[in-house]
Amino acid sequence: MARKPDAPVGGESSTDRSGDAAADAALLAALRGVLGDRARDNDFERGLYSRDGSIEGNSPAIVCLPETAGEVAEIVRICRRHRRPFLARGSGTGLAGGAVPVGHPVVVATAKMDRIVEVDTADRIAWVEPGVLNLDLSRALAPLGFHFAPDPSSQQVCSIGGNIANNSGGPHCLAYGVTTAHIAALEVVLPSGETTVLGGVDPEPPGFDLRGLFVGSEGTMGIATKAAVRLTPNAPSVRTLLLDFDDVSEGSATVSAIIAAGLVPSALEMMDQRAIEIVEAFAHAGYPTEAAAVLLVELDGLSGGVDAGVDIVHEVALQHHVGHVRVAADDEERALLWKGRKNAFGAVARIKPDYYLHDTVVPRSRLTEVLEKVYRIADAYDLIAVNVFHAGDGNLHPILAFDRREPGVDERVKAAGRDIVAASIEAGGVLSGEHGIGLEKRDYMGMLFGAHDMYTQDLVREAFDPDGLANPLKIIPTGSRCSDSFRQHVPEGAWV
Repeated sequence: MARKPDAPVGGESSTDRSGDAAADAALLAALRGVLGDRARDNDFERGLYSRDGSIEGNSPAIVCLPETAGEVAEIVRICRRHRRPFLARGSGTGLAGGAVPVGHPVVVATAKMDRIVEVDTADRIAWVEPGVLNLDLSRALAPLGFHFAPDPSSQQVCSIGGNIANNSGGPHCLAYGVTTAHIAALEVVLPSGETTVLGGVDPEPPGFDLRGLFVGSEGTMGIATKAAVRLTPNAPSVRTLLLDFDDVSEGSATVSAIIAAGLVPSALEMMDQRAIEIVEAFAHAGYPTEAAAVLLVELDGLSGGVDAGVDIVHEVALQHHVGHVRVAADDEERALLWKGRKNAFGAVARIKPDYYLHDTVVPRSRLTEVLEKVYRIADAYDLIAVNVFHAGDGNLHPILAFDRREPGVDERVKAAGRDIVAASIEAGGVLSGEHGIGLEKRDYMGMLFGAHDMYTQDLVREAFDPDGLANPLKIIPTGSRCSDSFRQHVPEGAWV
């Protein structure tokens, strides 16, 4: 059975396991022998790395800032000798608590590992370190005619390492796929301290697809120190449309109808009225604030095909009582429309200072039904719901806006979040499209997976990390591996 460190879990207890000062001091001394003053334990640094973009938090023991893969490997080996958990951290923009410290661990922050090592335009591959920022990579590739396709809303600040950990998507994943489709190979430091390469740049790398297994594992199988990312050519023609509707259900129906017409846009995003209002107040992009919903549709490819696609979108939208169809006149107008969408989460601060969200995925045919349930759930818990989401693949992002200073609001927010997850699962959906499971959805895994499923997932994780030191107590609920409640349903020897 994988070792589960005795530790508080973010969201369940904020108490540090900091009583053993001598153990912490010995660990810090060993780490400083490798990193010097880039191994830190001051209160400011520990506080800074105690949270990610979620509403959870917990303090680490030590923060390390390695600059090379060799230093990462040595950090992991030291943690193993001291029996101390460790977790990798990129920019800390994750929204599911995946980078929240658990078990008084060592945080391995990869921000200083930010080199674009090699770009091969012939094979359309670039080797990059995990601290490279998503948008910085695409900007560096732009003069060569390429970009990195995954584009989360946080792409200005999120790192490639974080994208790999969470298998991130973004608005354009409808046509181009999520991160795993754009990673050819990974150099990783395993929980044993060994360094290896998973996958390869050959068309058909031999063996099992361990690269695909690692992407989306949220740091529970090791730490990525370099990635071979696939380069996507910049499209010769791009058109962006804004459609507005007086009824959310008509907007939702239009989403399915566009795809049913044989057209798969590069992006197909939806916002409800409250989202439109806050986005327009921030971006001043000309969003119609009186509309009940808007669709942001982007088409790219050869100019003839793109022009035909614009006509199809227009025709389908008219069949669903669209109010107006606005086609961005130039790149400047396109960028302004996307500025609103990409900054929607931050714009929520115009309503309340805090927000909480999940990213469940539901069948497109049931978008309207689940959206209505989201509104009812928010009303029942006296919260404000704002909906901004990847409509093309049914990836919801219901934002619950709140003020943490209000007594009892944390409990209401988490209860509402659980009800939203349950409603999505009941509609035939899944727990996450791109934000990962982390801490926030870990205890909801049983809504989607049976005991056998979780047992198997834990076995795979244990194959990489038999001591349970790599980002412990994330994704799989505590006890799924060998709990008595599970074993009573498993025939003797069935899982040996």
